[in-house]
Order: sequence, then C-alpha cells, then structure tokens
Amino acid sequence: MTLPVIAVVGPTGSGKSQLGVALAQRLGGEVINADALQFYRGMDIGTAKLPVHERGGVEHHLLDVLDLREEASVAAYQVDARHAVDAVRARGRVPILIGGSGLYVRAALDRLDFPPTDPAVRTRLEADLAAHGAQVLRERLRAVDPLSADRIQDDRRLVRALEVHEISGRPFSAFMPSREYHQPAVQLGLGVDRGMLRERLALRVHTMVRQGLAEEVERLASRGLREGRTASRALGYGQFLQVLDGVLTETDAIADTIAATRRFARRQLTWFRGDPRVTWLDAESPALVDRAVDHLRAHGDLS
Repeated sequence: MTLPVIAVVGPTGSGKSQLGVALAQRLGGEVINADALQFYRGMDIGTAKLPVHERGGVEHHLLDVLDLREEASVAAYQVDARHAVDAVRARGRVPILIGGSGLYVRAALDRLDFPPTDPAVRTRLEADLAAHGAQVLRERLRAVDPLSADRIQDDRRLVRALEVHEISGRPFSAFMPSREYHQPAVQLGLGVDRGMLRERLALRVHTMVRQGLAEEVERLASRGLREGRTASRALGYGQFLQVLDGVLTETDAIADTIAATRRFARRQLTWFRGDPRVTWLDAESPALVDRAVDHLRAHGDLS
C-alpha cells in the first residue's frame, strides 16, 4: 500500500502548522514544508516559522534550505518535495505537506510539467518582439498554438509561449496543469470565518512586531535581504525595509503589512476554494484534530 500524502492547506493564519504537527503525532508522520518563504534561512518571525520547541518532536523537511539571495523555484521545489515524500514513505511514515503557497502545493501533488527554458532563444524572441511588434509574434504563435494565442494578453507570456514551442516542439497550452494527483493524496483545508480571520491576521502582525520583526529585518538586510528577488518581497519584510530606509514609520509599516496580509489571505482562499478535492474543516472547532483524523482514516487508507 502507498501511504497518501496528506496536504494541510488554507489561508495564512488559519493554524495549518499546528494541525500538521498534531496529525503527525497522531498518525506517525513527518512534515514537508510547502510555504515558499519558509525555505529561507533566518526568515523566522515574519514567516511564522514554527520554532523547534513547538514542533512536538516531529521531523520537518524543506525548511531553511535557501539563502536570502536565492530565488525560489517551483520546478526545483517539485523535485525536492517528491524526494522528501519518497524518503518519508521509505521510513514507513506518513508524509504531511503543509503550506499556503498554492502553486507549490500543486507542484508537489499534481501531474504538473514545467516548460523548458533557454535564455538564448528567449533573447532572440525578445529582439523579434522589439523589431516587429506583438502582432507578428502572435500570428506566429497562432500557427502552432492557437489556444495560447487567444488566451495570452501580455508580451512576456507571448515570448514565453513561442520559446517553449521552439525548444520542446509542444504547444505552451499543453503544459497547463490538470487536477490529477501524481500519487495518492488527501487535502484538508482550514476554513475560518472571514471576520475572525481579519482579526487574527491583525493580531498575528502585531505579535510578530512584538517578537522582533523589525530587528529580524535589520539583521537580514546586512545579509542580503534586499538583493533577494523572492525574499525581499515577503509580507512584512518589504515594509520594514522601508522603515530602515526612513520611508515608512513603524506604525505605517504595521498597517501596510496587515492590509497586504489580508489581501494575500483572500487570494489563497480563492485558489484553494477552486479545488474541489479539498475537504474543508472548521479551524475553530475544538474537535478539529479528531475530525481531521477521522476523515483521513476514512479516505486515506490509514490504519
């Protein structure tokens, strides 16, 4: 029997990490991170990374694997996550994926191929775009991939679609993901009342500030935070870099971070609500862990 991957998904601030640890303790599992910003060493407070003493003795994987200047890659994560899943299963343990980065979750769980890339081909196509205009390239794309030609609106993706076809011989549209699991999986979503979630997220940001978010950002700025294309855009980190630069007051940075976090949570909910395979549980239920375990044992071939 192949043990399914259990994925705990949902908006930021819904308690995914805590549920994942509880499930790992109950089911004999190990946690695999699917939060893109928790890959980064040193980004602890602002990403709500569980400290070791709160992990309940549960082994965690794919935390603290990137330096600040490195760019997170979904394609690279797919390889790493699947290796981690196989290693956990080989130990007879249950792999438990936790995260709110929707594309990373799908990369780990679904049949999802990533189109190839070639900088030289892309540079040549960008030169063609500058010389001849988007309409010429669109007609060229229409001849080989009419679906993408009709869908794509911006020049960057137009160039990308032509690049993919030239390198692979396959239309860019052929790489569109389908909702089909790569291996057995069960997804649990944590639902929170929207008004309550708004309050939770505000409290979460204020708590991070009390824990030393500003000091963490100042420390990481000296280690290359500004140069990291992914890391520097993280919620809270960009705002507190502006505090360091004298652009924002701390009060303004807090307000901006709360607003940005709420917008991000709405996008996460839209993403995960769009997947009919997710079973939603009430994050506020006192019986949350029991209900999650009952569902997993009924649908996940877990003894």
